[in-house]
Amino acid sequence: MSGSYDDSVGVEVSSDSFWEVGNYKRTVKRIDDGHRLCNDLMNCIHERARIEKVYAQQLTEWAKRWKQLVEKGPQYGTVERAWCAFMSEAEKVSELHLEVKSSLMNEDFEKIKNWQKEAFHKQMMGGFKETKEAEDGFRKAQKPWAKKLKEVEAAKKAYHAACKEEKLAISRETNSKADPALNPEQLKKLQDKVERSKQDVLKTKEKYEKSLKELDNATPQYMENMEQVFEQCQQFEEKRLRFFREVLLEVQKHLDLSNAASYKNIYRELEQNIKTADAVEDLRWFRANQGPGMSMNWPQFEVDEWSADLNRTLSRREKKKASDGVTLTGINQTGDQVSQPNKHSSVSSYEKNQNYPTDWSDEESNNPFSSTDANGDTNPFDEDTSPAMEVRVRALYDYEGQEQDELSFKAGDELTKMENEDEQGWCKGRLDNGQVGLYPANYVEPIQ
Repeated sequence: MSGSYDDSVGVEVSSDSFWEVGNYKRTVKRIDDGHRLCNDLMNCIHERARIEKVYAQQLTEWAKRWKQLVEKGPQYGTVERAWCAFMSEAEKVSELHLEVKSSLMNEDFEKIKNWQKEAFHKQMMGGFKETKEAEDGFRKAQKPWAKKLKEVEAAKKAYHAACKEEKLAISRETNSKADPALNPEQLKKLQDKVERSKQDVLKTKEKYEKSLKELDNATPQYMENMEQVFEQCQQFEEKRLRFFREVLLEVQKHLDLSNAASYKNIYRELEQNIKTADAVEDLRWFRANQGPGMSMNWPQFEVDEWSADLNRTLSRREKKKASDGVTLTGINQTGDQVSQPNKHSSVSSYEKNQNYPTDWSDEESNNPFSSTDANGDTNPFDEDTSPAMEVRVRALYDYEGQEQDELSFKAGDELTKMENEDEQGWCKGRLDNGQVGLYPANYVEPIQ
């Protein structure tokens, strides 16, 4: 019997098999993982929706900024309209991405949230009902087999210990035979020890084989019960996997703008707008509006209208001054005949009794033909030259003054507009260093 013993038998081989006691917990954990994966998928969709929203906002801001720059810049004609078409495209695409964001949150996100709520039921003591049912099912199916397995392990341990003891007893007996100092009584004890160890080996082996046979007989039922519980977990997981596939397909449809008719129309329209750009037409327009095709008031001999207006103004003032003294002529009335006013007649008694302001003159503000300058330097028919409201503006481009009365600045510099744009497209402004001069009106934009 001692020859059948092997030291390697006592070494336990670790196994990661599902059938090992307690290894069903990975299947149970998969149920909890399913709930967590629902949360992960919702977070994933929520972050993508936030990206779509930010992208839409950036497109809108980009389109607004560059539309203003192009419209106020030097580009003109059909190429300007083609350039601006890109900004229109961005605005329309921005609206589509906002629709994508709404679909992701209002449809896909909510669908996952509702399914998760229906599939997983929380317990008062924590955890989910589905997890507990699976745990209880596996434990119940495995308990009888695990008990017999424990008996087998104990019997195996006892059998291996008996074999080891037998081997040691035989070794002592063999060594004692070569020892002359050992008396017969001691030798007899060693021989009895060997005999008892052999009997122990037989008994433990029989018990070990019996318990192993019982375990083998219980294994088919154990496997059937475990398969049944496992299949229930598989069905639950199959529902989740199919649901995830369905949701991901819907997310793909919402994200895929290439199949949307409105998306295709945007770029079809953009292409058409770009193709309408015509260099010949733009050059013709520039020639007619900014080049030799413009009309011109060529210099001709002109009368000094300023002197004539001044003479007429002075004449009116002299006439007014001549009538500063108020004279009321006497009126003699005989029948229906009325006498002509006498230029040399004296003021009537009525006039003598009237109190007139001693400082009255045509210089009063209520005289529309009065002049504030005794030398006639101010023309009463001149337009109101009151200064316009000053406005802070920012330079869009670099500009280098060509004349002494022109300002120079860099793109991004801020200055103050003092007068509105004239007919030639120039404005009067003041730099922050106090310099005052002219600059092109389309080179700046108001500061919001």
